[in-house]
Amino acid sequence: MVQATTLGYPRIGVQRELKKALESYWKGQSDFAALEKAAADLRASHWKLQKAQGIDAIPSNDFSYYDLVLDQSVLFGAVPARYAAFWDGKAATPDLYFAMARGAQTATCGSGCAHDHGPKKDVIASEMTKWFDTNYHYIVPEFAADQKFALTSDKPVREYLEAKAQGIETRPVLVGPITYLLLGKRADDGDKLALLDALLPVYAELIKKLSAAGAQWIQIDEPFLALDLDDKTRALYQPTFKKLADAAGQTKLFVTTYFDALRENIDTAVNLPVAALHIDLVRGHGQLDAVLAKFPADKILSLGVVNGRNVWRNDLSASFAQIEQAIAKLGKERVWVASSCSLLFSPYDLDIETDLDPTLKSWMAYAKQKLGEIGTLAKAAKDGKAAVAAVFAASDDAQASRKTSKLIHNDAVKKRVAAITKADAQRKSPFGVRKGLQAKALGLPSFPTTTIGSFPQTQDVRAARASFKKGELTEAKYNEFLKQKTAEAVKWQEEIDIDVLVHGEFERNDMVEYFGEQLSGFAFTKNGWVQSYGSRCVKPPVLFGDVARPVPMTVEWSQYAQSLTKRPMKGMLTGPITILQWSFVRDDQPRSTTCRQIALALRDEVNDLEKAGIHVIQIDEPALREGLPLRKADRAEYLDWAVESFRLSASGVADTSQIHTHMCYSEFNDIMPAIAALDADVISIETSRSQMELLEAFSTFKYPNEIGPGVYDIHSPRVPSEAEMVDLLERARANLSDDQIWVNPDCGLKTRAWPETKAALEAMVAAAKAVRATAKKAAA
Repeated sequence: MVQATTLGYPRIGVQRELKKALESYWKGQSDFAALEKAAADLRASHWKLQKAQGIDAIPSNDFSYYDLVLDQSVLFGAVPARYAAFWDGKAATPDLYFAMARGAQTATCGSGCAHDHGPKKDVIASEMTKWFDTNYHYIVPEFAADQKFALTSDKPVREYLEAKAQGIETRPVLVGPITYLLLGKRADDGDKLALLDALLPVYAELIKKLSAAGAQWIQIDEPFLALDLDDKTRALYQPTFKKLADAAGQTKLFVTTYFDALRENIDTAVNLPVAALHIDLVRGHGQLDAVLAKFPADKILSLGVVNGRNVWRNDLSASFAQIEQAIAKLGKERVWVASSCSLLFSPYDLDIETDLDPTLKSWMAYAKQKLGEIGTLAKAAKDGKAAVAAVFAASDDAQASRKTSKLIHNDAVKKRVAAITKADAQRKSPFGVRKGLQAKALGLPSFPTTTIGSFPQTQDVRAARASFKKGELTEAKYNEFLKQKTAEAVKWQEEIDIDVLVHGEFERNDMVEYFGEQLSGFAFTKNGWVQSYGSRCVKPPVLFGDVARPVPMTVEWSQYAQSLTKRPMKGMLTGPITILQWSFVRDDQPRSTTCRQIALALRDEVNDLEKAGIHVIQIDEPALREGLPLRKADRAEYLDWAVESFRLSASGVADTSQIHTHMCYSEFNDIMPAIAALDADVISIETSRSQMELLEAFSTFKYPNEIGPGVYDIHSPRVPSEAEMVDLLERARANLSDDQIWVNPDCGLKTRAWPETKAALEAMVAAAKAVRATAKKAAA
């Protein structure tokens, strides 16, 4: 009969238990056994919850301490040579794992760790980038030309047996071999898929172990099947999965695709020698007819009808129509009902959101509620809609309520968007003119130094914010505290001689949530946490209606900070594309329309900052690349409205005002024309983990504007030396002209501690001065 299933479940815990356990371990406050215990408790609770909510087929090995792709690299012995001090080539250890994830210096856990890790080791972290078009980050596998693979851990088997001991039969999850290789990089830039023959025997060995342990099904994620593939890559799938199927024996293989439609890869996917195939009917809406037309008679089709990436309640009637269509063609025995992708991207439980507007809440569903939706749809398919008629009626009522609610629509906003002209998205003069005017107005040295915006949100800052929100601290006292922190940050930046200052953002929580709380059309939650990477969790606002800016959002704090110094103070804003991408966005109108609404609200803020005397304004867009459609055919339209939205937000200022933007953890080669079209005066980017490799795209493109290549990896607790940063800057000089280069960290410093931040930024300023002196001497 029809089964209910998920592809994965969130792992951080409803109260972020994993985050707390990880950070306690990294600080040396607990040992690895305590971390293992916290992880085991989370896994058990998640398996039991899924079973209780009516899920028939439950995944395992979807849990990770940091990242599933990193798990697999360590599992298969794909360990770069620089980590040799942590690895004997046989057994993976926590020290190795966290060194690859976070880097290591005096210890692998983090600065100030109290664990004994033996002699001092100093190594940078592995590169990190976005998981397809999500805000989740994965650790990029690094391969050598002669890469050897070997099974170094029993994690997938161990977690399967762990669930089985609790009376729950699970389906172990693996990232598929072709997708895994395509997610990685080769040091020699060679063909990653040429390593497939070396990798497959290790996959086969693992699959045999899972089969011997009793696994009835194994899930193999191959999201690249929903992306553009060349004929050579497409041809690898059949022989690859034939070898895996042979290794599986009586254990059945389930291949999952998600984030887009199969399109031209349908024939490849449906004819794989596996027992079941999953398709995403949310992001790949409209592909069901084409898949059913070619679906073989010997396979199960899993229908991803419940959105794993947003918070909106499922339209059960619409989803059930798709399920009935599939059943009519395949029969009930060959249809599964599923989430569109892993529920990793959903918050945990809507029931604990006690402060949301009741009407808005009635339109929403978190991961726990999505489990119920999957279970309801499967029950309707098995027993008929009458068995769950009341649930369907409530769903229909919620859909109707949302379409007509006055909470959503603002006629003034709609009229303003309709009145946008091409001139609204143009600066007054081209960059060549602006550059000279800004240089004269700002009076900065060569290789100017700055930071990306935020400074450490220490425990006292978080405690003061919590006390204020609880009403234990008056607004006056809270603002006095924030002013003190801001003044200290400004003074310290002057003392170490940073050229363009920031106010530190002590008044802000999350870089998107902070703005969502002040813009109309947004709601914010207390418990809507999702994982971004490792222990880093974010709480995206819910963008449910038309967007406007009722009052200035950042002007007062920027103006106060500027009053404390004669140096330029940067105004700090999150850009329209990033606010869009990092929110749970309404799905009842085009995303382009919503983005333009955000852009116009930000334009008002930018103009007000300039009027208040702020003439360096940073509009962060780390999500520009992330929002790029996965299929090339869909990209031009997106880039047109994304670029227009950024320019709408930035183009109302005078030529003497300098607009910065920031992007991190992105590949830029295929969107360089769009980045140039943003026409930001200065762009800062992540380059330290890649050792300035990303600058090659800017150099090849002959990018004309100014660039701040990050010289300090803020996602690692290690402190780079002055010499290390000088080396990175010299690499930057090989790709850029000296008058283009700014000096800054990779990203904001909110998650770091003050001791490491101070040491790293002091070294950064010293490195800038050293390179400045070298360049001046060479010019003389």
